[in-house]
Amino acid sequence: MMLLPSNQIFPRSFDFFENSFFDNERNMLKADISVMDDNYQIEVDIPGIDKENINLTYENGYLTITASRDEIRNESLEYVRKERYYGNYKRSFYVGTINENNIKAEYHNGILKITVPKEEENQNTVKQISID
Repeated sequence: MMLLPSNQIFPRSFDFFENSFFDNERNMLKADISVMDDNYQIEVDIPGIDKENINLTYENGYLTITASRDEIRNESLEYVRKERYYGNYKRSFYVGTINENNIKAEYHNGILKITVPKEEENQNTVKQISID
């Protein structure tokens, strides 16, 4: 069976669906978030990226994951189609005011597992307000 480039199978009008519509989804980090007693667990799929190329930061209530994957080109190959995304990935989650020292993360088999404590509640939740 011979593989043909998509422009030889489908007219150019189908390129809208292939290139523009799905490009934003291609570099989105997919995540599952579950709630535990005292924390949240975030599992993010980041396949094919070395741990050294993943960065996790907490700032102003936001937990941000950034990752990068450089394209390795093999000049001796002629590609019919390239679907794997190379470049930068970024995803942020609002987690509120927490003790960032209690955030734990591990990366194994392409899955980043992050344990985030629940937002700290203000100890003085009830405040009497005088009425003038």
